[in-house]
Amino acid sequence: MQLIDIDKARYRKHLKIVFISCAVSLAVGSLALSQTLIAIFPNESGSHFHWNLLGVVVSAVTIGWLLNKYRKHDYMREVTYVWELKQALNKITRKIRKIEAAALEGDRNALLAMQFSYAGSRLVWQLDDNTLTLDALVIKQHELDRLAEKFHLTLSVDDYDEKILAAF
Repeated sequence: MQLIDIDKARYRKHLKIVFISCAVSLAVGSLALSQTLIAIFPNESGSHFHWNLLGVVVSAVTIGWLLNKYRKHDYMREVTYVWELKQALNKITRKIRKIEAAALEGDRNALLAMQFSYAGSRLVWQLDDNTLTLDALVIKQHELDRLAEKFHLTLSVDDYDEKILAAF
């Protein structure tokens, strides 16, 4: 995965609209379906939990299917990219202890994974206005730069490939 420039205003606008659309669709869809099922199959005891649950599950699955179907649409480009970037960063985070240990020994792939993680995190945090943690990230980036210099390596996020994580 490569890091790309994202138009923050467009991303935030589209994310907000997608999120609100999903929430409204879930509420309306689950209520409409469950009320329809309750009207068709009434229960004398008054318990309609299973119809309500079915309405929520069917609506959630439908929304998930629609999001997946339209994930390549131009409107969803930034939202999908950031979602996939967060998944890629999470894969690194799950192996960070082993990656950090290997980086201290000069493993180029570990240093590349950390470089990608820091650059990707910086991008995501700036897009999400999570600026409180950027100072800590700057410190970690300086430490990583010193490690790369110590081992005479030049790190570029363009060289990162997710496949290198298999070694950790």
